[in-house]
Amino acid sequence: MIEVLPVRTSLLRASLSRPAAAALLAIAVAAAGLGPAAAPAAAATIPAGSGSYTDTRPAGASGPTTDTGAPVTPKLTAAARDKPVPTNDWWSSLAYQRYGDNPYSTPMYGHPLTYRAKASGLEVGYPTAPVITGDGRQYEYAHRADLTVGLSGLDSPDTKADAWSDWTVTPYWADGSRTFRATIGHGMPFVYAKGSGGDARVTTASAPTVFADDGNVLGITVAGHHYALFAPTGGDWNVSGSTITAGLGSKDYFSLAVLPSTDALATYRKYAFSFVTGSRVAWQTTGGTVRAVYTLTTEAKEGSERGTLQALYRHQWRNTTDPLTPYTYVSPRGTMKVRESASFTTSQKNNGVLPALPASGGVDRARLTGYLDEVAGAADPFSGASDTYWTGKALGRLAQLVPVADQIGRTATRDKLLGLMKGRLQEWFTAGGASGFSYDKDWKTLTGHPASYGSDTELNDHHFHYGYYVYAAAVIAQYDPAWAADSAWGAMVGHLVRDTANPSRTDAAYPFLRGFDVYAGHSWASGHQGFAAGNNQESSSESVNLSAALVLWGSATGDTSLRDLGSYLLTTESEAITQYWFDADQQVFPASFGHDTVGMVWGSGGAYSTWWTANPEEIHGINVLPVTGGSLHLAREKAAIRRNIAEMERENGGPAQEWRDLLWEFESLADPAAAKAKWDAGNTGYTPEQGESRAHTYHWLATLDSLGAPDTTVSGDLPTSAVFAKNGTRTYAAHNYGSTARTVTFSDGKTLSVPARSTATGTGAGGGPDPGEPGPSTGNTFRLASGGVLTTATNGPAGTDTLASADGVNRDGTPYRPTVYEIRKVDGKVAPGAATAFRLRVDAGRTVGLAPQVRVGYDLTGDGSFDRTETFRYFATDPVAGWEEYTQAVGVREAAGSLGDLRNGTVRLEIWNALGNGASQVQTGTDAAVLRIPYGE
Repeated sequence: MIEVLPVRTSLLRASLSRPAAAALLAIAVAAAGLGPAAAPAAAATIPAGSGSYTDTRPAGASGPTTDTGAPVTPKLTAAARDKPVPTNDWWSSLAYQRYGDNPYSTPMYGHPLTYRAKASGLEVGYPTAPVITGDGRQYEYAHRADLTVGLSGLDSPDTKADAWSDWTVTPYWADGSRTFRATIGHGMPFVYAKGSGGDARVTTASAPTVFADDGNVLGITVAGHHYALFAPTGGDWNVSGSTITAGLGSKDYFSLAVLPSTDALATYRKYAFSFVTGSRVAWQTTGGTVRAVYTLTTEAKEGSERGTLQALYRHQWRNTTDPLTPYTYVSPRGTMKVRESASFTTSQKNNGVLPALPASGGVDRARLTGYLDEVAGAADPFSGASDTYWTGKALGRLAQLVPVADQIGRTATRDKLLGLMKGRLQEWFTAGGASGFSYDKDWKTLTGHPASYGSDTELNDHHFHYGYYVYAAAVIAQYDPAWAADSAWGAMVGHLVRDTANPSRTDAAYPFLRGFDVYAGHSWASGHQGFAAGNNQESSSESVNLSAALVLWGSATGDTSLRDLGSYLLTTESEAITQYWFDADQQVFPASFGHDTVGMVWGSGGAYSTWWTANPEEIHGINVLPVTGGSLHLAREKAAIRRNIAEMERENGGPAQEWRDLLWEFESLADPAAAKAKWDAGNTGYTPEQGESRAHTYHWLATLDSLGAPDTTVSGDLPTSAVFAKNGTRTYAAHNYGSTARTVTFSDGKTLSVPARSTATGTGAGGGPDPGEPGPSTGNTFRLASGGVLTTATNGPAGTDTLASADGVNRDGTPYRPTVYEIRKVDGKVAPGAATAFRLRVDAGRTVGLAPQVRVGYDLTGDGSFDRTETFRYFATDPVAGWEEYTQAVGVREAAGSLGDLRNGTVRLEIWNALGNGASQVQTGTDAAVLRIPYGE
């Protein structure tokens, strides 16, 4: 019997993949066999409010299996056996043995390091060169072992998960004579090893080059990558060919680190014995801002040092004001920057969620009524859906129309739709029928039956599927709070939340944030992570759908902690989507990858593909659907939306046809008038996408055409609020789920009074035209923006970036650890007589003898090779705190190549310290952080 646990908790994490026909990827993906199911034992029905679930799968159903269909249970040590294992993670193959002949793991992508467990220990790699595969559709920084860390003689029959925390894991090896553990994690340049029964052993892929040897500290270079090995004090590393060993004496620990450069050894040595023992994120949503603190816990194995070094992903360092070192790493997510501390904090504007777009004068009520009647009067409003995914899609389709019908006074239609949703959810929430949920005590997960896309046999996609159910329940709760009570149907909703997004680390029934990777910033879809390219997520927007559902369900039921969890998940994943799926700043995808978006993110990179088709409409649309009041966050990067739509139409050979409704809605987040015009010209004779309806598409497009696109520069102090802007007028909207009126305050100072259980709108001045796609078509002058971007926008925040030390070596003329600013896809004609110009403000503080230097490069066709480079003379700073101005007036030191017209080209500015032994600063985001190129229209 399963213990019935409290359900009103907050949750986190998500799942992935929709493995249908063929994967169209350049990696092998094994076919998933369902295999024979064991005969069910006598099922127990566990009550949950008015609903129930079972502790036994239905006859004929299967749980998690290997690729050949053999049942599989978690691969854990005795110490971890009773803990809920977080499937759908970057390291899940340690615990989920997907392949019968691999009891260790598939490649795991922690970044900057990659790993793979094998009998003799842990392979460690640092891939720095991307490979383009699959006819140009995929880029990969694939795992390739530089070295293997373990113990002399270690030959373990398997590797198990021994311990884990929010973004770290400790695998375990044992062969009867030796035991070995290695703690690894996201953003960790170190591997922390503990073992018994043998000497520390590191085997390199080729004979290493030793660049430092100081007894227990050894610096080696393998395959062009620099590593430091740290044995206990008193130990000594012995190098024999490609085998390196050190006795541990009476100790049981040693460590290694990948170095950003050989001169970083002294810094990394300080933290070699400050062993990471855990990781934890804490989030808070207040006043329209989401803050998160990421903390590593450590143990001093020698001395008293408890600090450490962490590499931050792009979505993290763009949103922190914490000091960072000049050290960087390469990763599939762009540059990672190193922080010298055990914690860092990020802060972002809260991406608001609305139950529906607000009422507007742009909607023809009679026309909308007709479209609503089409859905409500359909012979089968669920379109034959029977499994968890397609039932969820059908529920989501109806849920979007309930507040729309209510908005125009069609209460009968509203109530009919609510009745349909309640009926179908109650069928699923009651054990014993044709559909329902069962609990797996081994994997500690709740699975819906009939299942789909491996949600049962591979534990895939629970967040995709169940997000629709939670969203539908939130809409019902808005109109019928009694239905949502724990004593009624809310208890079953709570189980779905706990299965997919559990905020509790002490819940014995479900893991913490099953599929949401708090450090990577997004969810993973595969339950087992059994791929050479690591884990993956295709439909990032369906992951966001769950987060938006948590905001609405928490708001409707008065659970503010759950609501705020949803805000944290949505805001965090929104930034990850912006950077890693859409490459909004054009700083993540390799220059040789010829796409502006990816349909799937993998641990090793990204792919312009889906699991089931190469059709561009689906590749672009899969990260848009479902379009809801939780989709407004996408409007933050309007230029990226325009590029996305333009690429889709190029690849498609014309405008969208099959998924035209979704892509119209997506385009409307940047260009409402253009999207509405496409609807006006093409709204007859098309079949809505399965989760869409003409009623919702028309309401969405007509509303945004009337109010303008979302203005994400302004946020409200209520998570269920949003702002729209058109022609200098902002429209403020908010929904108040509370029983009393409240005032919502927006970040631009506007206030809005919202009655109880109502949506209200108001207007005010603001929200000028969007700056659009940067490039010489809108000017030839760019600002340096933090994040490595050159942009024509002039409304970005002011900031500073750190220029790395020259480390006491003369770097005049040769970029050394430069800070790089870049813009891609630039068109322009050379302006006769013009020359490159720049105006920068730099500051060396009180450090003597520093000299920032600039090089500007022009890649005329965007092929990755720079046709023209201009290196300017360095600027000698003074040792007085305060900004000094550095311009092109210093003169050109060296120029190579020739200028020509830019056609889809790239412009890059590099700045570094050419002299001295200290870091300096450069301003960003101001009129004194400017590059002007010699081009015109």
